[in-house]
Amino acid sequence: MIRLGSLAGYPFEGPRLLGGWTPPAEAAVYAILYRPEPQPKPNHYAVIYVDHADDLSAERLPFRHPRAPCWVQRAGSQWQLHIATYQVPGGGRSHRELIVRELISVYKPGCNPRQYGQAWRDEWIGEYSAPTTGPLAMRRPDEPEQRQPEPETEPDQPG
Repeated sequence: MIRLGSLAGYPFEGPRLLGGWTPPAEAAVYAILYRPEPQPKPNHYAVIYVDHADDLSAERLPFRHPRAPCWVQRAGSQWQLHIATYQVPGGGRSHRELIVRELISVYKPGCNPRQYGQAWRDEWIGEYSAPTTGPLAMRRPDEPEQRQPEPETEPDQPG
């Protein structure tokens, strides 16, 4: 198992060598990976392509997929390619698409023609301010209590 994604990630099955893998007839999100040289860590993989399918057996995997030449070029050999799959529990097509977009924004895989950013813009929902959006006002038990300064007020103007 390998975890991919932001925060806790999604538990993907694999990675498995792509060249010896037979795609099952099931819906899943899949990631194409390779082990970069030199390997910084024993189980370190680079994500080079992410997508989803309603039926993995119809995706023309392993090497008849339209993006397979890019995978082989990036990895250096078809025998350096690995695949990891995630069957989204109870997830339909739209849920798989959201996961794919998140993974693309996190890993920026070079063989995905479409890229997504992790940007947030105020104009999407407007600026938001509330007492709960400020810094936490908690202190550690060993810290002395600090007094908050009084807010400055303007003197009353004679009327």
